[in-house]
Amino acid sequence: MAELHGPPGPPTSMAAELDAVAGALLTVWEAARERTTSRVSGAQLRAIMLVEQYDGINLRRLATGLDMLLSSASRLCDRLVAAGMLEREPGRLDRREIALHLTPEAHRLLAELRDDRRQQLAAILADMDPEGRQALLRGMREFDEAARRRDASVQSVEPAHPRFDAGGPAERPVGLPAQEWPAAEPRVARTA
Repeated sequence: MAELHGPPGPPTSMAAELDAVAGALLTVWEAARERTTSRVSGAQLRAIMLVEQYDGINLRRLATGLDMLLSSASRLCDRLVAAGMLEREPGRLDRREIALHLTPEAHRLLAELRDDRRQQLAAILADMDPEGRQALLRGMREFDEAARRRDASVQSVEPAHPRFDAGGPAERPVGLPAQEWPAAEPRVARTA
């Protein structure tokens, strides 16, 4: 069980229970990711997911989003271009800047990942009663909304962090395991 800090009470004991039962959901996510990473590495998959979320992202923003050095991100992009997953084009505003875009092959890879994950989830959900499925979805939507509110309030209190260059997204998706960030996943209310 997870070690919790703070006074024991309903939210704390609920957090411990959630931590214990969330393993099945995370196992489905991880298994689909592992099957996908037979073609690309975990770091490459995260880069693909970030480029999908922020089409036209530049290399500096990608490196920042992946928490890696610019030179490492550049080599990662080189491998993705060679694998046919990424395209580079001169920026629209600054021709010296390079914009990154996914290829149709990368879109197919992400579609396969999501299809695999959804099939596994559907098989598990089929073993639940309809009321349980609806309660789960309702609870996950509320959880997602609360996490977004919390993330927004933390960002408004914290000093500005140059997570991305000016004009780009200033927040990371919430409700994700650290290894899945910066993907726009998993979103229960809006899975794409």
